[in-house]
Amino acid sequence: QVQLVESGGRLVQAGGSLRLSCAASGRTFSSYTMGWFRQAPGKEREFVAAINWSGGTIRYADSVKGRFTISRDNARNTGYLQMNSLKPEDTAVYYCAAGVSGAIVYSSSSGSYDSWGQGTQVTVSS
Repeated sequence: QVQLVESGGRLVQAGGSLRLSCAASGRTFSSYTMGWFRQAPGKEREFVAAINWSGGTIRYADSVKGRFTISRDNARNTGYLQMNSLKPEDTAVYYCAAGVSGAIVYSSSSGSYDSWGQGTQVTVSS
């Protein structure tokens, strides 16, 4: 497994932007699929975006498509989630996750991932 630490969450006004980071340590991050999930109060954890080891395959939830961009820098062992045009409904704790299987880039299930960060709070005010 890899150890993951998210950062970058804060309070932002609707229409604003944030970039979340996910710093990885431990086993070779570059071989892992990386995903971002979020969980709002009283709701289940939901898939946001995923990227395969090379960055060649990327998927987004329909709710963030066109507004969020997932990326990774394997040389820095870091993943990113650029969030633009934020809406109040984007308010949640955001988690990054990593999984060994390349196939999980096509999965929206949190159970597909092996390692999780502690989460970072994103609050979007209206």
